[in-house]
Order: sequence, then C-alpha cells, then structure tokens
Amino acid sequence: MDYFYYKKLEVYQHSKELVTAVYQLLAHYPAIEKHSLCDQLRRAVISVPSNIAEGFGRVSSKEKIHFLEIAYGSLMEVSCQLDISKDLQYISDDELSALNLKIEMIARMLSSLRFSILKNGDSSLTQLNQKTHHPPHKP
Repeated sequence: MDYFYYKKLEVYQHSKELVTAVYQLLAHYPAIEKHSLCDQLRRAVISVPSNIAEGFGRVSSKEKIHFLEIAYGSLMEVSCQLDISKDLQYISDDELSALNLKIEMIARMLSSLRFSILKNGDSSLTQLNQKTHHPPHKP
C-alpha cells in the first residue's frame, strides 16, 4: 500500500508550485495587507494541495471526491483574490496571466481526476499505481 500516493499526482505537484509562486508574489505586497489579503490568499492557496492530500488519505471514492471539490473551491478563491490583487495594483497583468494559466491547468486536472474517480472509483488509480510499483521478484 502506498500511503503517499497523492505525491505522485501531477495535480498535487502543480498545486504546490502554485503555492510557491503565490508566496513569492506576496513578499511584495504592502504591509497593510499582511493580516488581510495576504493571510487569506496564503490559506486559500495552501488549501489546494492540502485537500488533495487529505482526500487521498481517505478510503472511499466519495470522500476523495469531496476533498477534490474543496480543493477546487479553494482554487477559485485564489483566482478571485488574485483578481482583486490586480485591481489593487499589487500584481501586474503579466503576473496575473501567468498565475491564471497555472490555475486553469490545475482546475482542469482536478475536474478530470474527480470525473475519473466518479466514473471508475479508485480502480483506475490502483491500476496506475500497480504499473509504477511492481511486487518484488521471488526466486
């Protein structure tokens, strides 16, 4: 059994990259935002990979889907907060565009993963895991 399977998911890896990118931008926000927009954006962006991980720590497909939906909602929250950041001129058009590309990609991946689990249960994930982890060879 692979307890840390979620770490192999591309959507998890990309969502962690989004965390890093957002944190790098937040370093340049004005001090007045430290306890408001910055804190809210940090919580939302961290919630994406955290909920993917938590979902894959659950046994049932229904619970996995539930946490993927929470991750998706947090991703939309990040998108909104970045739009507000742009409106307040804390980030540039180029910075927002680059982050929006990442957000769109993660959103598509979350939706695809959710649909796959909904349609196939965990069987598609189990088959993928078996392809990457072969049992030890017995002499």
